[in-house]
Amino acid sequence: MTEIDPKLFLTAIFNAAVAAADPERTIRDHLPAKPKGRTLVIGAGKGSAQMAAAFEKVWDGPIDGLVVTRYGYGARCERIEIIEAAHPVPDTAGLEASRRLLAKVQGLTEDDLVVALISGGGSALLPSPADGLTLADEIAVNEALLASGAPIAAMNTIRKHISTIKGGRLAAVAYPARVVSLVVSDIPGDNPALVASGPTVPDAGSREDALASISAYGMKLPASVMTHINSPAAEAPRADDPRFARNEVHLIASAGVSLEAAAGEARRQGIEAVILSDSIEGEAREVGGVHAAIAREVATRNRPFPKPVLILSGGETTVTLRAKGKGGRNSEFLLAFAIGISGAQGIHALAADTDGIDGSEDNAGAFADGSTVSRMRAAGVDAKAMLASNNAWTAFNAVGDLFVPGPTGTNVNDLRAILIR
Repeated sequence: MTEIDPKLFLTAIFNAAVAAADPERTIRDHLPAKPKGRTLVIGAGKGSAQMAAAFEKVWDGPIDGLVVTRYGYGARCERIEIIEAAHPVPDTAGLEASRRLLAKVQGLTEDDLVVALISGGGSALLPSPADGLTLADEIAVNEALLASGAPIAAMNTIRKHISTIKGGRLAAVAYPARVVSLVVSDIPGDNPALVASGPTVPDAGSREDALASISAYGMKLPASVMTHINSPAAEAPRADDPRFARNEVHLIASAGVSLEAAAGEARRQGIEAVILSDSIEGEAREVGGVHAAIAREVATRNRPFPKPVLILSGGETTVTLRAKGKGGRNSEFLLAFAIGISGAQGIHALAADTDGIDGSEDNAGAFADGSTVSRMRAAGVDAKAMLASNNAWTAFNAVGDLFVPGPTGTNVNDLRAILIR
């Protein structure tokens, strides 16, 4: 396989994974029955605008609607209004979008249909603080969550207990209309109630679960927030609430499906592929170290998989912030991975977020190989010091190995692809 360019190969793998979550194809396969009354489209997430544009193409009846997405992630729609707001920390545009979404679904009848287009990122895009709380409180909670190292399920359980829109509350307001949720999952395990903190899909997570996570991860939240979560007013609707009886939830894209597509592309190019898991969680640098150990074992001992091989994994790692460097969970994973394979021959890797953005910068992730650390050193960058200061973006930028595909229009979590020749 000497004729394969590793970066081009890994980019093709990423593109295949993203294509498998293409909203037009997946929405076409999950269209709900047309209602007697109105069809209203709502949505939130980093892929929601592209989902809305796709829905307009495949739905041949009258519709109107409103969806909110991240700044720069908009798409051209004729009948569905697109609002852009801040992610990963909420802002006033998101607050106004939440208010308008709640108003949009009021006054509907049982003959009406609400189609909810939900994708990852909706939690931050839909700030709607509970009574007695403010946008500043919700921002403080979001910042604490992002720095805590807590898994996404725990984060979203906390978020839904300080909100008037998350945890199924948006669907409850739409009652008695039927709500059909089309969900693109970025959650390990693919529980649709946890994607975007489930504005239209309730789950069983309780405020006791939220309090347990706050304690377990040592989060320091505003006193007003703690008072609210400790009160019965924080309780979210239960999944067996009769207001949800007619509703439907369809998972239309997920990490598992995209990983299978990535594996298929590798095999098409003559490389065997193995999938470790589509739901790997944990501290990004630690997961990176484990993946590096597996890659070295294959490279040096031809086990547990014979080479050449592409090792794939998905899920969502977390980063416990120790400093204020630039980066995201994929670049931090990959910097730890690069340190772990430093000097090894024939190992090439890409770690990237399938939505096209890793953290707060414009890259989806980065590339690495056995020469990455030495090239960083030649550029005046100490890889271990960069990792210690959460500064992976700066490290990869110094050697020109950032991966910048731009917004993809979907979001099925992280893709880690390791080619061993």
